[in-house]
Amino acid sequence: MSKVISLDQAAGLIKDGDSVAWSTVGMSYFAEAVAKSVEARFLQTGHPQNLTLVHDCGCGNGKEKGMSHLAHEGLVKRLVSGHTGQAPKMANLIADNQIEAYLLPQGVLTTLWRQIAGNKPGVITKIGMGTYVDPLIDGGKVTNITTEELVKRIEIEGEDWLLYKSFPVDVVVIRATTADEKGNLSVEEEAMMAEILPMAQAAKNRGGIVIAQVKYLAEACSIPPKEVKVPGVLVDYVTVAPAEDHMQTITTDYNPGLAGNARVPSNGIPPLKFSDRKIIARRAAMELTEGAIVNLGIGMPDGVASVAAEENAAQLFTLTTELGTYGGIPASGGDFGAAWNPEAIINHESQFDFYDGGGLDMAFLGLAQVDQNGNLNVSKFGPKVVGPGGFINISQSAKKMVFCGTLVNGAKLVFEEGKARVVEEGKTKKFVGSVDHITFSGEVAKANKQPVFFITERCVLALREEGLVLTEIAPGLDLQKDVLDMMDFKPVIAADLKTMPEEIFYEQWGGLTKAMAVAANNKG
Repeated sequence: MSKVISLDQAAGLIKDGDSVAWSTVGMSYFAEAVAKSVEARFLQTGHPQNLTLVHDCGCGNGKEKGMSHLAHEGLVKRLVSGHTGQAPKMANLIADNQIEAYLLPQGVLTTLWRQIAGNKPGVITKIGMGTYVDPLIDGGKVTNITTEELVKRIEIEGEDWLLYKSFPVDVVVIRATTADEKGNLSVEEEAMMAEILPMAQAAKNRGGIVIAQVKYLAEACSIPPKEVKVPGVLVDYVTVAPAEDHMQTITTDYNPGLAGNARVPSNGIPPLKFSDRKIIARRAAMELTEGAIVNLGIGMPDGVASVAAEENAAQLFTLTTELGTYGGIPASGGDFGAAWNPEAIINHESQFDFYDGGGLDMAFLGLAQVDQNGNLNVSKFGPKVVGPGGFINISQSAKKMVFCGTLVNGAKLVFEEGKARVVEEGKTKKFVGSVDHITFSGEVAKANKQPVFFITERCVLALREEGLVLTEIAPGLDLQKDVLDMMDFKPVIAADLKTMPEEIFYEQWGGLTKAMAVAANNKG
Protein backbone atom coordinates (compact mmCIF):
# COMPACT_ATOMS: atom_id res chain seq x y z
CA MET A 1 0.00 0.00 0.00
CA SER A 2 1.34 3.43 -0.93
CA LYS A 3 2.48 5.69 1.91
CA VAL A 4 1.93 8.83 -0.16
CA ILE A 5 -1.01 10.93 0.99
CA SER A 6 -2.30 14.44 0.33
CA LEU A 7 -1.52 17.40 2.55
CA ASP A 8 -5.16 17.49 3.68
CA GLN A 9 -4.96 13.83 4.66
CA ALA A 10 -1.72 14.49 6.56
CA ALA A 11 -3.39 17.28 8.55
CA GLY A 12 -6.30 14.98 9.36
CA LEU A 13 -4.01 12.48 11.07
CA ILE A 14 -3.39 14.89 13.96
CA LYS A 15 -6.06 14.39 16.61
CA ASP A 16 -7.31 16.55 19.48
CA GLY A 17 -4.93 16.46 22.44
CA ASP A 18 -2.00 14.96 20.50
CA SER A 19 1.61 15.66 21.33
CA VAL A 20 3.13 16.69 18.00
CA ALA A 21 6.87 17.15 17.42
CA TRP A 22 8.28 19.02 14.42
CA SER A 23 11.75 19.01 12.94
CA THR A 24 12.96 22.53 12.23
CA VAL A 25 15.91 24.89 11.92
CA GLY A 26 14.26 28.22 11.14
CA MET A 27 12.60 27.14 7.90
CA SER A 28 15.13 24.39 7.19
CA TYR A 29 13.68 20.94 7.82
CA PHE A 30 10.29 22.40 8.68
CA ALA A 31 7.20 20.84 7.05
CA GLU A 32 5.67 24.19 6.14
CA ALA A 33 3.05 22.72 3.82
CA VAL A 34 1.80 20.33 6.53
CA ALA A 35 1.61 23.17 9.07
CA LYS A 36 -0.40 25.29 6.65
CA SER A 37 -2.81 22.41 6.13
CA VAL A 38 -3.23 21.90 9.89
CA GLU A 39 -3.97 25.61 10.29
CA ALA A 40 -6.53 25.56 7.44
CA ARG A 41 -8.28 22.54 8.95
CA PHE A 42 -8.45 24.20 12.37
CA LEU A 43 -9.87 27.42 10.95
CA GLN A 44 -12.51 25.46 9.01
CA THR A 45 -13.50 22.82 11.58
CA GLY A 46 -12.10 23.88 14.97
CA HIS A 47 -9.89 20.77 15.03
CA PRO A 48 -7.36 19.65 16.07
CA GLN A 49 -7.57 21.22 19.53
CA ASN A 50 -5.36 21.36 22.63
CA LEU A 51 -2.15 20.17 20.98
CA THR A 52 1.22 19.95 22.69
CA LEU A 53 3.74 21.25 20.16
CA VAL A 54 7.43 20.45 20.44
CA HIS A 55 10.38 21.77 18.41
CA ASP A 56 14.06 22.08 19.24
CA CYS A 57 15.19 25.14 17.23
CA GLY A 58 13.58 28.38 16.19
CA CYS A 59 10.70 27.72 13.80
CA GLY A 60 9.64 30.39 11.33
CA ASN A 61 10.76 33.39 9.34
CA GLY A 62 10.07 36.02 11.98
CA LYS A 63 6.67 36.71 10.39
CA GLU A 64 3.79 34.47 9.39
CA LYS A 65 5.54 31.20 8.53
CA GLY A 66 6.63 28.25 10.63
CA MET A 67 5.10 27.82 14.06
CA SER A 68 3.06 31.02 13.59
CA HIS A 69 0.65 28.89 11.50
CA LEU A 70 -0.24 26.95 14.64
CA ALA A 71 -0.43 29.93 16.99
CA HIS A 72 -4.19 29.91 17.47
CA GLU A 73 -5.91 29.91 20.83
CA GLY A 74 -7.61 26.55 21.18
CA LEU A 75 -5.34 24.80 18.70
CA VAL A 76 -2.30 24.79 20.98
CA LYS A 77 -2.42 24.02 24.68
CA ARG A 78 1.32 23.66 25.39
CA LEU A 79 4.59 24.57 23.68
CA VAL A 80 7.90 22.89 24.49
CA SER A 81 10.58 24.64 22.52
CA GLY A 82 14.18 25.73 22.37
CA HIS A 83 13.40 29.07 20.74
CA THR A 84 10.25 30.91 19.74
CA GLY A 85 11.62 34.23 18.54
CA GLN A 86 11.11 33.33 14.87
CA ALA A 87 7.38 32.77 15.41
CA PRO A 88 6.03 36.09 16.75
CA LYS A 89 2.42 34.91 16.85
CA MET A 90 3.36 32.02 19.12
CA ALA A 91 5.49 34.36 21.22
CA ASN A 92 2.44 36.59 21.63
CA LEU A 93 0.37 33.69 22.98
CA ILE A 94 3.11 33.14 25.55
CA ALA A 95 3.38 36.84 26.43
CA ASP A 96 -0.40 36.96 26.91
CA ASN A 97 -0.28 33.89 29.18
CA GLN A 98 -2.68 31.99 26.92
CA ILE A 99 -0.75 28.73 26.67
CA GLU A 100 1.51 26.57 28.80
CA ALA A 101 5.08 27.11 27.66
CA TYR A 102 8.52 25.71 28.38
CA LEU A 103 11.67 27.13 26.78
CA LEU A 104 14.42 24.56 27.23
CA PRO A 105 17.99 24.32 25.91
CA GLN A 106 18.09 23.34 22.25
CA GLY A 107 20.87 20.83 22.81
CA VAL A 108 18.91 19.08 25.54
CA LEU A 109 15.82 18.76 23.38
CA THR A 110 17.72 17.47 20.36
CA THR A 111 19.38 14.74 22.43
CA LEU A 112 16.15 13.95 24.30
CA TRP A 113 14.67 12.14 21.26
CA ARG A 114 17.21 9.34 21.64
CA GLN A 115 16.27 8.95 25.30
CA ILE A 116 12.57 8.80 24.43
CA ALA A 117 13.30 6.29 21.66
CA GLY A 118 15.31 4.15 24.08
CA ASN A 119 12.55 4.24 26.73
CA LYS A 120 14.86 6.05 29.14
CA PRO A 121 13.75 8.55 31.81
CA GLY A 122 15.25 11.55 30.02
CA VAL A 123 18.45 13.54 29.59
CA ILE A 124 20.69 13.76 32.67
CA THR A 125 23.08 16.69 32.41
CA LYS A 126 24.62 19.69 34.16
CA ILE A 127 23.46 21.95 31.31
CA GLY A 128 21.11 24.62 32.64
CA MET A 129 22.13 24.59 36.29
CA GLY A 130 22.00 28.09 37.72
CA THR A 131 19.89 29.39 34.82
CA TYR A 132 16.14 29.91 34.54
CA VAL A 133 15.68 26.25 33.46
CA ASP A 134 17.00 25.07 36.82
CA PRO A 135 13.99 23.97 38.93
CA LEU A 136 15.48 25.97 41.80
CA ILE A 137 14.63 29.05 39.68
CA ASP A 138 11.84 28.58 37.07
CA GLY A 139 12.31 25.05 35.71
CA GLY A 140 12.06 26.42 32.17
CA LYS A 141 8.45 27.53 32.66
CA VAL A 142 7.66 30.91 31.06
CA THR A 143 3.93 31.44 31.65
CA ASN A 144 1.96 31.57 34.89
CA ILE A 145 -0.39 28.79 33.83
CA THR A 146 2.52 26.39 33.29
CA THR A 147 2.72 24.16 36.34
CA GLU A 148 3.97 20.67 35.46
CA GLU A 149 7.64 20.10 36.30
CA LEU A 150 9.53 18.86 33.22
CA VAL A 151 12.95 19.44 34.78
CA LYS A 152 14.02 17.87 38.05
CA ARG A 153 17.13 18.12 40.24
CA ILE A 154 18.51 14.70 41.11
CA GLU A 155 21.55 13.46 42.99
CA ILE A 156 23.92 10.85 41.58
CA GLU A 157 26.85 9.72 43.76
CA GLY A 158 26.77 12.94 45.75
CA GLU A 159 26.53 15.29 42.77
CA ASP A 160 23.55 17.38 41.68
CA TRP A 161 22.32 16.91 38.11
CA LEU A 162 19.33 18.04 36.09
CA LEU A 163 16.91 15.47 34.67
CA TYR A 164 14.94 16.68 31.65
CA LYS A 165 12.10 14.19 31.68
CA SER A 166 10.89 12.17 28.69
CA PHE A 167 7.32 12.76 27.50
CA PRO A 168 4.76 11.08 25.18
CA VAL A 169 5.00 11.56 21.40
CA ASP A 170 1.87 10.89 19.34
CA VAL A 171 2.89 12.40 16.01
CA VAL A 172 6.26 13.40 14.57
CA VAL A 173 6.28 15.62 11.48
CA ILE A 174 9.69 15.61 9.81
CA ARG A 175 11.08 16.78 6.49
CA ALA A 176 13.49 15.39 3.94
CA THR A 177 14.39 16.05 0.31
CA THR A 178 13.37 12.75 -1.29
CA ALA A 179 11.25 9.75 -0.32
CA ASP A 180 11.16 6.52 -2.27
CA GLU A 181 8.01 4.44 -2.59
CA LYS A 182 8.86 2.53 0.61
CA GLY A 183 9.27 5.74 2.63
CA ASN A 184 13.09 5.76 2.80
CA LEU A 185 14.24 9.37 3.17
CA SER A 186 17.31 11.24 1.90
CA VAL A 187 18.35 14.83 2.57
CA GLU A 188 20.59 15.74 -0.37
CA GLU A 189 19.28 19.31 -0.77
CA GLU A 190 18.97 20.16 2.92
CA ALA A 191 21.45 22.56 4.52
CA MET A 192 22.36 20.40 7.51
CA MET A 193 21.69 17.04 9.18
CA ALA A 194 18.77 17.50 11.57
CA GLU A 195 17.62 15.02 14.23
CA ILE A 196 14.95 13.41 12.04
CA LEU A 197 16.14 9.84 12.68
CA PRO A 198 15.90 9.85 16.51
CA MET A 199 12.62 11.77 16.26
CA ALA A 200 11.16 9.05 14.03
CA GLN A 201 12.52 6.33 16.33
CA ALA A 202 10.99 8.07 19.35
CA ALA A 203 7.54 8.18 17.73
CA LYS A 204 7.62 4.55 16.59
CA ASN A 205 8.76 3.23 19.96
CA ARG A 206 6.08 5.22 21.79
CA GLY A 207 3.23 4.09 19.56
CA GLY A 208 3.09 7.29 17.53
CA ILE A 209 3.08 7.95 13.80
CA VAL A 210 5.65 9.62 11.52
CA ILE A 211 4.66 11.99 8.71
CA ALA A 212 7.37 13.08 6.29
CA GLN A 213 7.13 16.08 3.99
CA VAL A 214 9.37 15.79 0.93
CA LYS A 215 10.15 17.63 -2.28
CA TYR A 216 10.60 14.62 -4.57
CA LEU A 217 9.37 11.02 -4.91
CA ALA A 218 11.60 8.21 -6.18
CA GLU A 219 11.25 4.57 -7.18
CA ALA A 220 11.46 2.02 -4.36
CA CYS A 221 15.01 1.20 -3.25
CA SER A 222 16.53 3.72 -5.68
CA ILE A 223 18.20 5.80 -2.94
CA PRO A 224 21.70 4.44 -2.15
CA PRO A 225 21.46 2.82 1.30
CA LYS A 226 24.15 4.99 2.93
CA GLU A 227 22.23 8.08 1.78
CA VAL A 228 19.04 6.96 3.52
CA LYS A 229 18.83 9.02 6.71
CA VAL A 230 15.50 7.59 7.92
CA PRO A 231 14.59 4.01 6.97
CA GLY A 232 11.18 3.62 5.39
CA VAL A 233 10.02 1.21 8.08
CA LEU A 234 9.99 4.18 10.48
CA VAL A 235 7.91 6.38 8.18
CA ASP A 236 4.13 5.91 8.12
CA TYR A 237 3.10 8.60 5.64
CA VAL A 238 4.75 10.75 2.98
CA THR A 239 3.35 13.96 1.54
CA VAL A 240 4.80 16.08 -1.25
CA ALA A 241 5.06 19.84 -0.80
CA PRO A 242 5.18 22.58 -3.42
CA ALA A 243 8.65 24.12 -3.78
CA GLU A 244 7.63 27.39 -2.11
CA ASP A 245 6.78 25.44 1.07
CA HIS A 246 10.09 23.57 1.08
CA MET A 247 12.65 26.36 1.55
CA GLN A 248 16.24 25.32 2.15
CA THR A 249 16.62 28.15 4.70
CA ILE A 250 14.56 31.18 5.73
CA THR A 251 15.78 33.18 2.72
CA THR A 252 17.10 30.62 0.23
CA ASP A 253 15.05 28.33 -2.02
CA TYR A 254 18.04 26.10 -2.76
CA ASN A 255 21.75 26.76 -3.09
CA PRO A 256 24.07 23.77 -3.63
CA GLY A 257 26.79 25.63 -1.72
CA LEU A 258 24.70 25.49 1.46
CA ALA A 259 23.99 21.78 1.05
CA GLY A 260 27.64 20.82 0.67
CA ASN A 261 27.00 19.92 -2.97
CA ALA A 262 29.24 22.67 -4.39
CA ARG A 263 31.90 25.09 -3.20
CA VAL A 264 31.61 28.84 -3.61
CA PRO A 265 34.59 31.12 -4.30
CA SER A 266 36.05 32.43 -1.04
CA ASN A 267 36.00 35.97 -2.44
CA GLY A 268 32.23 35.62 -2.73
CA ILE A 269 31.90 36.34 1.01
CA PRO A 270 31.69 40.15 1.29
CA PRO A 271 33.72 41.95 3.99
CA LEU A 272 31.93 43.65 6.85
CA LYS A 273 31.22 47.34 6.54
CA PHE A 274 33.48 49.44 8.80
CA SER A 275 31.29 50.07 11.85
CA ASP A 276 30.92 49.33 15.55
CA ARG A 277 30.07 45.76 14.60
CA LYS A 278 33.38 45.36 12.79
CA ILE A 279 35.30 46.88 15.71
CA ILE A 280 33.69 44.37 18.08
CA ALA A 281 34.31 41.47 15.69
CA ARG A 282 37.98 42.43 15.30
CA ARG A 283 38.60 42.69 19.04
CA ALA A 284 36.75 39.42 19.61
CA ALA A 285 38.74 37.69 16.87
CA MET A 286 41.93 38.59 18.74
CA GLU A 287 40.85 36.02 21.35
CA LEU A 288 41.12 33.23 18.76
CA THR A 289 43.95 30.71 19.00
CA GLU A 290 45.45 28.56 16.29
CA GLY A 291 43.91 25.09 16.09
CA ALA A 292 40.87 26.04 18.18
CA ILE A 293 37.42 24.53 17.63
CA VAL A 294 35.04 27.48 17.68
CA ASN A 295 31.31 28.22 17.70
CA LEU A 296 29.84 31.52 16.53
CA GLY A 297 26.37 32.71 17.53
CA ILE A 298 23.94 34.60 15.33
CA GLY A 299 24.07 38.38 14.98
CA MET A 300 27.05 40.34 16.27
CA PRO A 301 29.31 37.26 16.80
CA ASP A 302 29.01 36.00 13.21
CA GLY A 303 31.07 39.04 12.22
CA VAL A 304 34.09 37.16 13.62
CA ALA A 305 33.89 34.79 10.64
CA SER A 306 33.83 37.67 8.17
CA VAL A 307 36.82 39.31 9.85
CA ALA A 308 38.74 36.03 9.86
CA ALA A 309 38.04 35.54 6.14
CA GLU A 310 39.04 39.12 5.32
CA GLU A 311 42.24 38.73 7.37
CA ASN A 312 43.12 35.40 5.65
CA ALA A 313 43.07 33.69 9.04
CA ALA A 314 40.06 31.38 8.72
CA GLN A 315 42.29 28.38 8.01
CA LEU A 316 44.02 28.71 11.38
CA PHE A 317 41.07 27.39 13.38
CA THR A 318 37.86 25.43 12.80
CA LEU A 319 34.53 27.21 12.83
CA THR A 320 31.55 25.04 13.72
CA THR A 321 27.82 25.50 14.16
CA GLU A 322 25.56 23.74 16.61
CA LEU A 323 23.70 22.30 13.62
CA GLY A 324 26.72 20.12 12.86
CA THR A 325 28.90 21.97 10.33
CA TYR A 326 32.72 21.92 10.56
CA GLY A 327 35.01 24.25 8.67
CA GLY A 328 34.18 26.77 6.00
CA ILE A 329 32.39 29.97 6.94
CA PRO A 330 29.11 29.80 8.91
CA ALA A 331 26.28 31.45 6.99
CA SER A 332 24.54 34.44 8.53
CA GLY A 333 21.17 36.18 8.43
CA GLY A 334 18.36 34.01 7.09
CA ASP A 335 20.86 31.26 6.21
CA PHE A 336 22.12 30.92 9.80
CA GLY A 337 22.73 27.32 10.79
CA ALA A 338 24.22 26.41 7.44
CA ALA A 339 27.80 27.00 6.30
CA TRP A 340 29.61 27.90 3.09
CA ASN A 341 32.24 25.34 2.04
CA PRO A 342 32.08 23.14 5.15
CA GLU A 343 34.52 20.25 5.45
CA ALA A 344 31.97 18.06 7.21
CA ILE A 345 28.34 18.07 8.33
CA ILE A 346 27.32 15.76 11.16
CA ASN A 347 24.01 15.16 12.91
CA HIS A 348 22.56 17.95 15.05
CA GLU A 349 22.20 15.77 18.14
CA SER A 350 25.74 14.41 17.78
CA GLN A 351 27.14 17.92 17.66
CA PHE A 352 25.55 18.73 21.00
CA ASP A 353 27.04 15.58 22.52
CA PHE A 354 30.43 16.98 21.53
CA TYR A 355 29.63 20.49 22.71
CA ASP A 356 28.14 19.43 26.05
CA GLY A 357 31.18 17.31 26.77
CA GLY A 358 33.49 20.31 26.50
CA GLY A 359 34.60 19.90 22.88
CA LEU A 360 34.48 23.63 22.12
CA ASP A 361 37.70 25.50 22.83
CA MET A 362 35.86 28.80 22.68
CA ALA A 363 32.55 30.32 21.66
CA PHE A 364 31.45 33.79 20.63
CA LEU A 365 27.84 34.62 21.49
CA GLY A 366 25.74 37.77 21.62
CA LEU A 367 24.85 39.80 24.67
CA ALA A 368 21.56 41.52 25.35
CA GLN A 369 21.58 42.06 29.12
CA VAL A 370 24.42 41.63 31.61
CA ASP A 371 24.40 42.23 35.36
CA GLN A 372 27.08 42.89 37.94
CA ASN A 373 27.32 39.19 38.82
CA GLY A 374 28.16 38.22 35.25
CA ASN A 375 24.71 36.77 34.59
CA LEU A 376 23.53 37.22 31.03
CA ASN A 377 20.05 37.25 29.50
CA VAL A 378 19.15 36.61 25.86
CA SER A 379 15.90 34.69 26.40
CA LYS A 380 13.22 36.91 27.97
CA PHE A 381 12.67 40.67 28.27
CA GLY A 382 9.65 41.64 30.34
CA PRO A 383 6.69 39.83 28.76
CA LYS A 384 8.59 39.21 25.50
CA VAL A 385 9.97 35.68 25.27
CA VAL A 386 12.53 34.42 22.81
CA GLY A 387 14.12 31.32 24.31
CA PRO A 388 17.74 30.23 24.58
CA GLY A 389 18.27 28.15 21.44
CA GLY A 390 21.67 26.52 21.88
CA PHE A 391 22.94 29.41 24.02
CA ILE A 392 22.80 27.60 27.37
CA ASN A 393 24.54 24.46 26.09
CA ILE A 394 27.27 26.40 24.29
CA SER A 395 27.95 29.09 26.88
CA GLN A 396 28.05 26.68 29.82
CA SER A 397 30.26 24.03 28.20
CA ALA A 398 32.79 25.97 26.07
CA LYS A 399 36.25 26.17 27.60
CA LYS A 400 36.31 29.94 27.00
CA MET A 401 33.39 32.33 26.46
CA VAL A 402 33.41 35.64 24.61
CA PHE A 403 30.16 37.63 24.60
CA CYS A 404 29.92 40.30 21.89
CA GLY A 405 27.66 43.33 21.60
CA THR A 406 27.37 47.09 21.84
CA LEU A 407 27.48 48.70 25.27
CA VAL A 408 24.21 50.57 24.73
CA ASN A 409 21.37 49.94 22.28
CA GLY A 410 20.81 52.62 19.68
CA ALA A 411 23.96 54.68 20.20
CA LYS A 412 25.87 56.14 17.26
CA LEU A 413 29.66 56.25 17.28
CA VAL A 414 32.20 57.37 14.71
CA PHE A 415 35.72 55.98 14.35
CA GLU A 416 38.36 58.36 13.04
CA GLU A 417 42.15 58.23 13.11
CA GLY A 418 42.16 55.24 15.43
CA LYS A 419 39.79 56.75 17.99
CA ALA A 420 36.14 56.32 18.92
CA ARG A 421 33.70 59.15 19.53
CA VAL A 422 30.06 59.00 20.67
CA VAL A 423 27.93 61.32 18.52
CA GLU A 424 24.52 60.21 19.75
CA GLU A 425 23.95 58.33 22.97
CA GLY A 426 21.66 55.31 23.10
CA LYS A 427 18.66 54.93 25.36
CA THR A 428 18.69 51.28 26.45
CA LYS A 429 21.51 50.15 28.70
CA LYS A 430 22.60 46.53 28.38
CA PHE A 431 24.67 46.38 31.55
CA VAL A 432 21.97 46.44 34.24
CA GLY A 433 21.60 45.90 37.97
CA SER A 434 19.72 42.62 37.54
CA VAL A 435 18.88 40.67 34.37
CA ASP A 436 15.27 39.77 33.55
CA HIS A 437 16.18 36.12 32.94
CA ILE A 438 19.33 34.13 33.72
CA THR A 439 20.35 32.44 30.47
CA PHE A 440 24.01 32.30 31.53
CA SER A 441 25.05 32.02 35.16
CA GLY A 442 28.09 33.99 36.22
CA GLU A 443 28.15 32.07 39.50
CA VAL A 444 28.35 28.71 37.71
CA ALA A 445 31.03 30.06 35.34
CA LYS A 446 33.18 31.19 38.26
CA ALA A 447 32.70 27.87 40.05
CA ASN A 448 33.85 26.09 36.86
CA LYS A 449 36.80 28.53 36.49
CA GLN A 450 35.61 29.31 32.97
CA PRO A 451 37.29 32.36 31.35
CA VAL A 452 34.53 34.78 30.34
CA PHE A 453 34.87 38.08 28.46
CA PHE A 454 32.42 40.77 27.39
CA ILE A 455 33.59 42.71 24.33
CA THR A 456 31.90 45.91 23.22
CA GLU A 457 32.90 48.76 20.90
CA ARG A 458 33.68 50.90 23.96
CA CYS A 459 35.36 48.53 26.40
CA VAL A 460 36.30 45.00 27.36
CA LEU A 461 35.29 43.37 30.65
CA ALA A 462 36.31 40.07 32.22
CA LEU A 463 34.45 37.96 34.78
CA ARG A 464 36.70 37.33 37.77
CA GLU A 465 36.23 36.27 41.38
CA GLU A 466 35.72 39.89 42.44
CA GLY A 467 33.03 40.40 39.79
CA LEU A 468 33.00 42.12 36.40
CA VAL A 469 36.33 43.83 35.82
CA LEU A 470 36.83 46.57 33.23
CA THR A 471 40.16 45.72 31.56
CA GLU A 472 40.21 47.84 28.38
CA ILE A 473 38.67 51.08 27.11
CA ALA A 474 38.40 52.28 23.53
CA PRO A 475 40.86 55.03 22.52
CA GLY A 476 39.30 58.50 22.53
CA LEU A 477 36.53 57.77 25.04
CA ASP A 478 36.00 59.27 28.49
CA LEU A 479 35.89 56.51 31.11
CA GLN A 480 33.19 58.11 33.24
CA LYS A 481 30.92 59.74 30.66
CA ASP A 482 31.13 57.23 27.80
CA VAL A 483 31.42 53.96 29.73
CA LEU A 484 30.61 54.01 33.45
CA ASP A 485 27.62 56.37 33.13
CA MET A 486 26.19 54.01 30.52
CA MET A 487 26.09 51.10 32.98
CA ASP A 488 23.64 50.63 35.87
CA PHE A 489 26.41 49.37 38.12
CA LYS A 490 30.06 50.21 38.53
CA PRO A 491 32.41 47.39 37.53
CA VAL A 492 35.76 46.86 39.18
CA ILE A 493 38.34 48.96 37.34
CA ALA A 494 41.48 46.96 36.60
CA ALA A 495 44.62 48.40 38.18
CA ASP A 496 46.33 47.97 34.80
CA LEU A 497 43.43 49.31 32.69
CA LYS A 498 44.55 49.25 29.07
CA THR A 499 43.46 50.96 25.87
CA MET A 500 41.85 48.69 23.28
CA PRO A 501 44.24 48.18 20.32
CA GLU A 502 44.14 51.43 18.34
CA GLU A 503 44.80 49.68 15.03
CA ILE A 504 41.40 47.95 15.00
CA PHE A 505 39.72 51.38 14.95
CA TYR A 506 41.09 52.17 11.47
CA GLU A 507 39.15 51.17 8.36
CA GLN A 508 42.00 48.91 7.20
CA TRP A 509 43.58 46.53 9.67
CA GLY A 510 45.44 43.38 8.53
CA GLY A 511 46.71 42.47 11.98
CA LEU A 512 44.73 39.43 13.09
CA THR A 513 47.33 36.75 12.41
CA LYS A 514 49.98 38.80 14.21
CA ALA A 515 47.64 39.37 17.17
CA MET A 516 46.94 35.64 17.38
CA ALA A 517 50.67 34.87 17.32
CA VAL A 518 51.35 37.39 20.09
CA ALA A 519 48.53 35.93 22.20
CA ALA A 520 49.90 32.41 21.67
CA ASN A 521 53.39 33.49 22.74
CA ASN A 522 52.05 35.25 25.83
CA LYS A 523 50.07 32.17 26.75
CA GLY A 524 53.10 29.97 26.24
